[in-house]
Amino acid sequence: MTKLRDLYKCSICGNVVEIVHTGAPALVCCGKSMDKMEAKSEDMGNEKHVPVLEPIPGGGISVKVGSVDHPMEEKHFIRFIEVLTKDRVIRAELHPGEKPAAEFCAKMEDVLEVREYCNIHGLWKSK
Repeated sequence: MTKLRDLYKCSICGNVVEIVHTGAPALVCCGKSMDKMEAKSEDMGNEKHVPVLEPIPGGGISVKVGSVDHPMEEKHFIRFIEVLTKDRVIRAELHPGEKPAAEFCAKMEDVLEVREYCNIHGLWKSK
C-alpha cells in the first residue's frame, strides 16, 4: 500500500512520483511496478549527499547538499531538496549550474525530515 510522501521511481523511463493521496496498492509505469525509493542517510566515499540543515538568523532554514558542495553538472546534479513538516512539503527544484542549496520558510523545530534527490545516486535524508 502506498503511503503519503513516499517516492517511487520507474526503472525503465526514470519517472519519479511522490504520493500526495494514498490508496493504490502499487504504482505502475511503462507496464512495470515502480520501485519505492528508500532514502540513504550516511555518506560513503567521495560523493557527499546528506542534506545539511542550518537555521537562518531572523527566521527560516538553509539546506545545502553534502558537507562539501555536490556537483551540479548536466549529467550529475541534485534535482530537488525537500523539507517535510507535519503538515507541509516544501520543495526547491534545482538545475545544473546552480548551487546545491536552498532556503526555506520553516522553523527548525517544525522540520521532521529533509531529503534530496541526486539524479545518479538517488534519495538521501537527514534529521
